[in-house]
Amino acid sequence: MKLKNAILPIFGITLLATSCEKYDEGPLISLKSKEERLANTWVINSAMENDQDATNDYDHYELFMTADGDAELDANYIFLDQEFDIETNGTWDLMNNDEQIVFDYEDDDFDKTYQILKLTEDELKLREVGEDLELTLNTK
Repeated sequence: MKLKNAILPIFGITLLATSCEKYDEGPLISLKSKEERLANTWVINSAMENDQDATNDYDHYELFMTADGDAELDANYIFLDQEFDIETNGTWDLMNNDEQIVFDYEDDDFDKTYQILKLTEDELKLREVGEDLELTLNTK
């Protein structure tokens, strides 16, 4: 009887933990909601496009997200001795059983849908739906 009492809670915790894993790369379980984990200032740590390192094309972006669905995307970069500043406001929303995130900006060029691969408090890994772009973002 004692063995049964010890195994039951372990089985329950194991079942709960495995059912909480939402994304391919984790986390297994989190005490914070997805919205709370997304609410942050994010910078792109790495970018892979068509199996090539494209980090230099994306490392000048900053993404600001709030828990209530507001988003702002900023970029500052120099191209051919010209400085460019981009700032667009918009919204984000979780879709498809919270497995995807959709961004809708004032500047429609930046509207995108991403598959969420990983979402922790300090790391967000995304794959653009329909494209071969994978981004790893970290908190600033």
